[in-house]
Amino acid sequence: MQPAVDWDLAARLAARAVRSGPAATRAERAAVVADLRAAAPVAAEHVARITRMAPADPAAPAHDVRVVDRASWARANVRALEGLTARVGLRADRGLRGAAGAGQVAAVLGLLSGAVLGQYDPWGGRGTLLLVAPNVLAVERALGVDPADFRLWVTLHEQTHAQQFASAPWLADHLSDRLRVLLAEEGSRPRWPWPARGDGADGADRADRAHGAAGDEGPSGDAGAGAGGGRPRSLLDLLDPGQRVVLDEVGAVMALLEGHADVTMDAVGRTVVPSVRRIRRRFEARRDGAAGTGGMRKALRAVLGMDVKLAQYRDGAAFVRAVRRRVGTDGLNVVWTAADVLPSATEIADPAAWVRRVHG
Repeated sequence: MQPAVDWDLAARLAARAVRSGPAATRAERAAVVADLRAAAPVAAEHVARITRMAPADPAAPAHDVRVVDRASWARANVRALEGLTARVGLRADRGLRGAAGAGQVAAVLGLLSGAVLGQYDPWGGRGTLLLVAPNVLAVERALGVDPADFRLWVTLHEQTHAQQFASAPWLADHLSDRLRVLLAEEGSRPRWPWPARGDGADGADRADRAHGAAGDEGPSGDAGAGAGGGRPRSLLDLLDPGQRVVLDEVGAVMALLEGHADVTMDAVGRTVVPSVRRIRRRFEARRDGAAGTGGMRKALRAVLGMDVKLAQYRDGAAFVRAVRRRVGTDGLNVVWTAADVLPSATEIADPAAWVRRVHG
C-alpha cells in the first residue's frame, strides 16, 4: 500500500510535536540567529575556495538561507516531503488513511527536530538552506566549544551541500528518478516505519530528562520498539532485493554528499575556524555516544536508519580523502559532471576502484 498522508494536517501536527529548545535569553537567541545569518555568505566563499567548484549556471538565482526554530524546521520538512512525493507520482490523501499517515510523519519529525543542525533542500525551487538555531545553540553548549567557531563550522557543511547541487544541477533530478524507481518496483508499497506500540510521549519525555533534550544527535525515548520487545524493524527490513539495489545506489550518493561536506568543513583550517580540531574531536565523540545509547532511543535509531547515516558520513569522508590523495581536488570534482561517474556502494568502500574506472 502506498504511503498516504494529509500533508496540511501533517504540517500542523509536526509543529506541535517538537520539543522545546534550550533555555536562552532573548539576547542569546538573537545572537545565534544573527551569527548564523552572517556566517552563511562567509561559509559559501570558503566552500568555493576549498572545493574549487562553481555553479553550473552562474546566472542562476542564489539559494535561500533561512534560520529557523524547531517548529519551522518540522513544517518545512513536511512541505519538502510533500513536494518530493509529488515528484515521484504519489498524491496526498485527505481521508482517514491520510490522517494516520500525517500523525506518523509528524511523530518522526517531532523526534528528529531536536537533532538536526542544518539541512539543504535541493528540490524546493532554487533550493533552501535551513539552519536550526536552537539546536546549534544546544549542541555548542553541550560540546563546550567556541560559539562563533561552531556556528561557522556548521554552516560550512550546509553550504557545501548547496554548492554540490549548484555545480551538479542534474543531481536533484537523478535522486528523484532513483526514488521513483524504488517506489515503482513490483510489490513496493513502503509503509511509514513507525512502531505500533511502546513509543508514547511519556517515554520520550523521560528520556529527555535522562539524556538531556538539548542537542540530541538522534531521537530520544526509553521504551522498547513495541510491547512484545525484540529487534526493531528498520527501513531495510521492508525492502525486497530489487529495491535494495536501488537503495544501495542512493546510499552511495548520500555517502559522497555527506562525506564531501564533512571533509570540506574541516579543510577550512584553523585560520578560519581556530578551534576546528577540538570541535571535530568532541563532535565525533558525541556521535559515537549517541550511537551507543540504549532503550527506545537505540530502537528509533535502528528504525530510522540513523546509524546507517553515521556510517555514510565516515565512509564518504574516507572516499573523498582517498580520491583527493590520488587525483587531487580537480580529479575528485569529476564526480559532479554526470550520473554515470557517481561512485557505487562498492567504490565508496574502494576509492581506488572509482579512480581506475573514471581516470584510467
